[in-house]
Amino acid sequence: MIKVLFAASEAVPFAKTGGLADIVGTLPRALKKLNIDARIIVPLYGDISEKFRNEMRLISVETVQLGWRHQYCGLFEMQHDGITVYFIDNEYYFRRKGLYSFFDEAERFGFFSKAVLDVIPRLNWIPDIIHCHDWHVGMIPVLLRSTYCKAPWCATTKTLCTIHNLEYQGVFSDSIPGDMFNLEHDRKAVGALEFYGMVNFLKGGLEYADFISTVSPSYAKEIQTRYWGEKLDGVLTRRRDRLVGIVNGIDPELYNPTKDEALFSHYSTRSFKGKMENKLQLQQQLGLEHRTDQPLFGIVSRLVKAKGFELVHRILDEMMAEGAQLVVLGAGEPLQEEYFIESARRYPGKIAVHIGYDDTQARRIYSGADVLLMPSHKEPCGISQMIAMRYGCIPLVREIGGLQDTVEPFNPETNEGTGFSFTNYNAHDMLNVIRLVCLVYKNKKRWNLLMKRAMRADHSWKTSAKEYVSLYGRILKEGFHVS
Repeated sequence: MIKVLFAASEAVPFAKTGGLADIVGTLPRALKKLNIDARIIVPLYGDISEKFRNEMRLISVETVQLGWRHQYCGLFEMQHDGITVYFIDNEYYFRRKGLYSFFDEAERFGFFSKAVLDVIPRLNWIPDIIHCHDWHVGMIPVLLRSTYCKAPWCATTKTLCTIHNLEYQGVFSDSIPGDMFNLEHDRKAVGALEFYGMVNFLKGGLEYADFISTVSPSYAKEIQTRYWGEKLDGVLTRRRDRLVGIVNGIDPELYNPTKDEALFSHYSTRSFKGKMENKLQLQQQLGLEHRTDQPLFGIVSRLVKAKGFELVHRILDEMMAEGAQLVVLGAGEPLQEEYFIESARRYPGKIAVHIGYDDTQARRIYSGADVLLMPSHKEPCGISQMIAMRYGCIPLVREIGGLQDTVEPFNPETNEGTGFSFTNYNAHDMLNVIRLVCLVYKNKKRWNLLMKRAMRADHSWKTSAKEYVSLYGRILKEGFHVS
């Protein structure tokens, strides 16, 4: 049995800001069914509920040396849905409101990375592979080979570094290697971390990890180009023989329209009566006109430039002229938030906007809206489109990254497909597809067939988990060690 430790900054249901938490929290359960002993280790944040805290037990208390600092580290353990989850406790670093965007991010996650390696001997369980997710744990592969290499337990332990979004890299002052990790005399490690006069935690992980993965095959190809590579395309191209793209999955039972308690009404592919009831109830809740003759478009997203909402800005008036409605749930850049708020004022009864995130409301939008709008400029994978399809909410996406790996474009000639798509980052190309959506929507028989195909599409972890098992086997066989 292969033993894998998932090291990450967040995991559902304990702490979540985005898709990273969903993947870290759900993939281990799928791997367990394939005889992989996958466990999770995350920080013990102040936001983690008392319900979970009461289920944890203290395993050990350690002192983690971070440069000249000697910091307390508590190691807690609990079982959740059959998965062992470990928590690293330090009130100074983690008992704060929120997970990120603090002045000392390098120190917080430098501590976490070092603490993970320090506590492994206390687990009575040595991982074959430490699966490191995103920049927050990018230092683990570096430290494992540079500092901990003489520890008996790590002689055969290998690392996998997964990129969830290359935009976020953990770039900090070049004093960090010496100040926190005593690496100033390790030329190889300092070189791996060096990034245009700064240090880059993710780059270090990419250089030192045995293998690299990312969250869709298309994104794996894109990030090897200068346009999409975020200044790391050179590293990724050089290590392309160790770079694998595996598409994300979702837990179909977690998003199940036949029993989801957040919904106004339940439904399945056998009858869409409940789907229409959800639409009418959502319209009533949000103060939208009760209309069933035109599609209701939904946006459930971070409201940031990378998500492509500037395209929506440019054609919103034309979209409203088609008779469509729009509901927006999300938060992000002030410019994006203000635009949608002002649009709701201009189109009362047609546009509703909620700034913030609410999981119950998100599910109600997936179940009540007809179309999910995802015109992303960049999208490593995305899970919203997969969740939406589970609820019969048809995704309209740009053919980029993981969106093109998970949405089969609708073909008007054959009626095949699970969603709608456009290729160029162009507002009027998207508008043409919106007009096609409105046309197809009027043919209820055609639309119902489209919903059935989308709802029956398999986006569970079943296939992707098998790909991870294969990758783990390859890592153990071909693992690359920095000499």
